[in-house]
Amino acid sequence: MGTSRGRLMVLAGPSGVGKSSIVDRLRSELPDLHFSVSATTRAPRAGEVEGIHYHFVSPEEFDRLVEADELLEWAEVHGGLQRSGTPREPVERELAAGHPVLVEVDLAGARSVKKAVPESVTVFIEPPSFEELARRLTDRGTETAEVRERRLRTAVEEMAARSEFDVVVVNDEVQAVVDRLVELLVAPADSPRPTVSGVPE
Repeated sequence: MGTSRGRLMVLAGPSGVGKSSIVDRLRSELPDLHFSVSATTRAPRAGEVEGIHYHFVSPEEFDRLVEADELLEWAEVHGGLQRSGTPREPVERELAAGHPVLVEVDLAGARSVKKAVPESVTVFIEPPSFEELARRLTDRGTETAEVRERRLRTAVEEMAARSEFDVVVVNDEVQAVVDRLVELLVAPADSPRPTVSGVPE
C-alpha cells in the first residue's frame, strides 16, 4: 500500500494577527511538518541563513523560476524593488512523501496557491476584533504610525475576503488555534474537505 499524500495548508491573515506564533508552535508540535521557505531576490539580513529563512536568488534566477513555472506563487514587494515566491518542487516532494506542508502567504499568494493546488486547505487567521488587531500592532512597537495605518487598511481588505477560505479561525487563544490546525494538517489530502469554522470567541 502506497504512502498517502500529505496535506498542503495555506495560511494567511492580517499583519499582527499572530501568524508567527502559530507557525512556531505548529512546527514544534509536528516534527515532520514541512514549512515552505520562500525564494527572494533581496539580500540576506544579519542572522538570516540560506535555506532556513529564505532561498536567496539573483533577479535572473528568479526570472528563470517564473518562466519555468517553478513557483506556486510570486509577487513583487515594495513597489518592485524585490520579488519573492514559493518554490514548487520542495512542496510537491514533501506532499508525495506523505508529509504535511505549511505555506504562509498574503491574500494574493493564497489565491495563487489554491489555483495551483486545488486540494490545498486554505486557512484564514483573523483577530477577535479589528480593535484588538490595532492594539496588537501598536503594542508590537515595530512600525511607524504610517506603516501601522497601511497595515490596518490592508487588513480591512483581507478580512473582507475571509469567505474565500476553506477554514476561518479566530486567534484569541494560540493553543486552541494550533490544536485545530494540527487536526487539519495530519488528515490525508484525500480526506473529506473541512468546512468553515472558527474557534469560539
